[in-house]
Amino acid sequence: MPGPTQEMEPVEPQSVKKLSFKSLKRALDLFSPIHDQLAPSDPESKNIRLSHKINAEYKGIKSSNELPRPVISTTTDRGNQSSVPSNVLALPGPDDSRDSQKGAAQNALVVGPSVQPKGPNDLGPQGKSTAVISGLGSSERFSTSAIMERIPSKWPRPVWHPPWKNYRVISGHLGWVRSIAFDPSNSWFCTGSADRTIKIWDVGSGRLKLTLTGHIEQIRGLAVSQRHTYMFSAGDDKQVKCWDLEQNKAVRSYHGHLSGVYCLALHPTIDLLLTGGRDSVCRVWDVRTKVQVFALSGHDNTVCSVFTRPTDPQVVTGSHDTTIKFWDLRYGKTMLTLTHHKKSVRAMALHPTENCFASASADNIKKFSLPKGEFLHNMLSQQKTIINAMAINEDGVMVTGGDNGSLWFWDWRSGHNFQQAQTIVQPGSLDSEAGIYALSYDITGSRLVSCEADKTIKMWKEDETATPETHPLNFKPPKDIRRF
Repeated sequence: MPGPTQEMEPVEPQSVKKLSFKSLKRALDLFSPIHDQLAPSDPESKNIRLSHKINAEYKGIKSSNELPRPVISTTTDRGNQSSVPSNVLALPGPDDSRDSQKGAAQNALVVGPSVQPKGPNDLGPQGKSTAVISGLGSSERFSTSAIMERIPSKWPRPVWHPPWKNYRVISGHLGWVRSIAFDPSNSWFCTGSADRTIKIWDVGSGRLKLTLTGHIEQIRGLAVSQRHTYMFSAGDDKQVKCWDLEQNKAVRSYHGHLSGVYCLALHPTIDLLLTGGRDSVCRVWDVRTKVQVFALSGHDNTVCSVFTRPTDPQVVTGSHDTTIKFWDLRYGKTMLTLTHHKKSVRAMALHPTENCFASASADNIKKFSLPKGEFLHNMLSQQKTIINAMAINEDGVMVTGGDNGSLWFWDWRSGHNFQQAQTIVQPGSLDSEAGIYALSYDITGSRLVSCEADKTIKMWKEDETATPETHPLNFKPPKDIRRF
């Protein structure tokens, strides 16, 4: 048999047909790694499927007895490899071709791993599945839909979670309840309200333990330190206060914000306090000395959500300017800006165990990975309201609260919305006062507390009587996410 170097053919001008086949080959080579990830299918079933697709593709052009028949070769004899290689799908070329083997080699389209052939007869690496599609006549129409593998959706199936139910309503505030924080010992939690007071409640009984006064405007942010007996509060009066829980009074104030303070967070390992406000700046404070360490400026509008973590990026902020920024706490500079949202990022939540977080806006809820901020996916349904608060527990249940009183529960891994609850306003309140302003799980993740516009605090827990039979999982993977 003559070698590949002995066949020298004169150079011919490139025709439209050859150029189109070259473009098609490049496209197939580009997406060929997707075919390698699939499990090898049964040759007989693949042959039947290809025959049906070819019949559907060429119906009306050729009679049924003239249709090209797919041939799947499984021979391993090296003497027959020159005609049809092992594990090769071959469709015969034009009928007027004298040498069918030569025509198949010249007009072949390789569907397989993106490896450059070494010679004109080298159709791909041995041991891997390679599909060769011969060129058809100029009057025949060729379509890749006849040979493309139908890939099933790889969207993860959600874990079944029992539905949540409201089991306690706490009244006591005289204004909108805007913020909440839990004690690290899980024995009490504190709430801040538009009535300018901070109230401390017992977790088990829901009884009022203490009321703190000192702010002159509504309180939008609360945090309880895990390292000290301190509680921190921030409000619309531009003030940030540190409360000593042994003396039950304010011991420090942090001055520097030029307008209302909307969010507050404590660094988990360093004595630093972070506050964001309507002056578009996130300020970093030394807890002990009251000194402002950094003024993280770069947002164009109100900073309304912030969280911290011990490793880079140590500070993440969301703003009304629709962006999310990662900050380097060593230099006080921006590391990264995410521009995926189209509307204000009013709420963010860090997953307690995984390196990822979720952000909520009026357009959608999105998941991002850390530390690089890669976009993972949107949640599979839209709440279609302004989302003010969100929280995630270790069981993978994420909850979001909206301005219209809707409380939606999501499976974190798949983004499936498995429950949609609606809060009931307190008797005597307007229906427009059904907004949810703050959400927080307790330390165990088994209780959920919502702070609402009808001046109440509602506590939620899982329904113990629910089973997968009584509350089935109605999940359909998204259709628009298939191959790429």
